[in-house]
Amino acid sequence: MNSLRRFLLVSVLSALMLLNFLAALHGYRSSMAEAENLFDQKLASMALQLSSVPLRTSNNAPAPDDNNMVFQLFNAEGKLVWHSVHAPEQYIAVNEGFSENNFNGYRWRTLSYFNFVNGHRIMIAERLDLRYRLAESVILESIVPVIVVLPVAGLLIWLIIGHGLKSLAVLAGILRRKAADDLSAVDVGHAPGELMPVIESVNSLLRRLNASFERERRFSADAAHELRTPISAIKIHLHNLRDEYGDDNESVLSLEHDVDRLAHLVEQMLLLHRTTPDHYPSKFERLSLAALSREIIAERYPDFVAKDQTIELHGVDGEVNGDRFALGILIQNLISNASKYTQRGGAIKVDIEVLKDGTHLRVVDNGPGIPADVQTRVFERFYRAGGDRHNSGVSGCGLGLSIAEHIAELHSASISMTVGDNDSGLAVIVDFPVGTPPIKSDKRLALGRYGERK
Repeated sequence: MNSLRRFLLVSVLSALMLLNFLAALHGYRSSMAEAENLFDQKLASMALQLSSVPLRTSNNAPAPDDNNMVFQLFNAEGKLVWHSVHAPEQYIAVNEGFSENNFNGYRWRTLSYFNFVNGHRIMIAERLDLRYRLAESVILESIVPVIVVLPVAGLLIWLIIGHGLKSLAVLAGILRRKAADDLSAVDVGHAPGELMPVIESVNSLLRRLNASFERERRFSADAAHELRTPISAIKIHLHNLRDEYGDDNESVLSLEHDVDRLAHLVEQMLLLHRTTPDHYPSKFERLSLAALSREIIAERYPDFVAKDQTIELHGVDGEVNGDRFALGILIQNLISNASKYTQRGGAIKVDIEVLKDGTHLRVVDNGPGIPADVQTRVFERFYRAGGDRHNSGVSGCGLGLSIAEHIAELHSASISMTVGDNDSGLAVIVDFPVGTPPIKSDKRLALGRYGERK
């Protein structure tokens, strides 16, 4: 049973009904025994009265009855001298005292009584079915209210349990309303003692999570910042080496390539660190995707010229609610990836379209594309299609698309990829829904998914 409140209600009501049933059963048996004793006393009292009645020795007219109770009166000689209308001629009781016998098609409670004073014998009988019916009607009148009151008891128990579980509901509400980056302690206030271990366990878990995330953030930020300085120094030494050994020295070129790759990794780590909800200024505003894309294209235009590539921007302004810095990183990573992995002389296109379900940003290239079976994996952190031996020969660290996906989720958008135009290349689509406010994603808590298309 999923509901604790329902479980407690059913359990308490079941226990209450069982106890009521056992109490009613015991009460029924006790009441029936008491009622039978009272009925027997009534028979004994009537037998005593009848035995004292003076009678003629013969020709006594039968006494009227209602077929519920009959009697027979025998004189000292054992002759039947008086009886009720429905009483048979033969003895209605065989044994002395109380017994049960059958006659006239019914089961009867009989009493055979002998009066030693006048020698009269009285046999009197009462129908058992009518006796039990009367007794049961009296007993059921006292039991039925107990059964009828069960729904009322159930409602009261439901309300009482609800009041008792109020603190648990308050705790659930506090946890439900907590933001993804809010790891502060939970305070229910006047919580019952039974709930305090749960609250203490939750707060202990939050403290450990906060400490763990703080260590991770500090490490990634410090490592990226500290690495910048030695990388800059290495680049200066590389410049000196090129002057000494020439621009075509294979070892120098290989070292320069590796240093550029390391610098790119550090920059991507810094971007990843800055785009977590608690590190970048989430000043959301109405932004034009087209205007922002034009700025990014203008900044990256030397890269397109160097590879003799063409880039086009199509569509309307497509305003969205977002952070300028974060969306700029998203568009820059998508366009930069398209340029790096598209062959010399290739074409890149940025489409912006406004539809009923939202604004769609689409970056398309006519490069080699990505196999369909690994398209979902390229968003994993440090994953590269083809690994470090990627046939493009382009260096990368595997964080670009993961950062783009992370920023998309910060803006309640989704990111996906498919085959480009004319069944060639790659198309990366970012869908910004209509009317969805930006959210603070907890994706930073699961960095294992981040990656970049390589």
